Amino acid sequence: MLWMVSGYGGATQLSFSSSDNEASQRFEYRWQRPGQNDASLAFSLNRQSLAEAPGSQPNYSPARVQRYVYIEVMKAAQDIDPKQARVNVKKQRRGLKIEVSSPSNALNQQISQQLHQTQESAFDKYLDEHYYTRYTTVFNQQAVKPDHIRYIHEYVKPLIPLSQAIYDRVGGQSDARAYFNFLLSWVQSIPYDTLESRAENNGAGFLPPAGLLTQNKGDCDSKSVMTAAIARGFLPDTPMILILLPRHALLGVALTPQRTDQTLIYNDKTYILFEPTGPAQMPLGDVAADSERALGNGHYTIETI
Repeated sequence: MLWMVSGYGGATQLSFSSSDNEASQRFEYRWQRPGQNDASLAFSLNRQSLAEAPGSQPNYSPARVQRYVYIEVMKAAQDIDPKQARVNVKKQRRGLKIEVSSPSNALNQQISQQLHQTQESAFDKYLDEHYYTRYTTVFNQQAVKPDHIRYIHEYVKPLIPLSQAIYDRVGGQSDARAYFNFLLSWVQSIPYDTLESRAENNGAGFLPPAGLLTQNKGDCDSKSVMTAAIARGFLPDTPMILILLPRHALLGVALTPQRTDQTLIYNDKTYILFEPTGPAQMPLGDVAADSERALGNGHYTIETI
């Protein structure tokens, strides 16, 4: 789904290049800003620092997850004394079926509960090892998605040189709004890759910042995660939120709003909204009409950064 806004010019990337050596990877960009001069940005990222953060999102396979969980549950079942109870674990289309048989109903319940806890813990462990997390959609669907907040936190340090490069471009005397507007203008100019339903694709297509920069494209989730990591390097203590709509993502930052800013109140704080996706050039405080409708209808979830 392409998120555009009538009345806003699109951001056009005029050039992109990347090169690397043993120590660093360099990126150079030039893009067109409607009604303004063309802009440019260049920065180098430390290769070792980048390597410490995940460069790609592992594919999520329900069959692979089920096999992993099944093995963990079977290990736990083998520790149960067969003289006390018999345990049968069956694979089903969704999840596992655990059957416990013993002379004692209380023992049956106790062992069943232990094995179900093992099942849930194994599932959570698999998600954590592969940078996924459980997710309840706005329509109360149980799903799995990339752990966006974890990606944001783990990319703050590797992207500090990028955050500093943007700060240098806008000038040390500029305020936070100037910083965010330049950051947004650049991210919005990066080619857009469509996000399918988050509840259905289990994160397929999501690119962590290193992948987004290298491939020079990203969907709204990918762009929002990278933008948040860069912004967190600039404002390490300012509250920020990630706002997930059914097929879209945007961000909020707790700065003092101007009269025309579109905002969202969450946990007694007022957040200025901003859209990294593009290609519409939208400054801090402006959101797409589709986003505004979804927010007005309550069709969103919030994650604190």
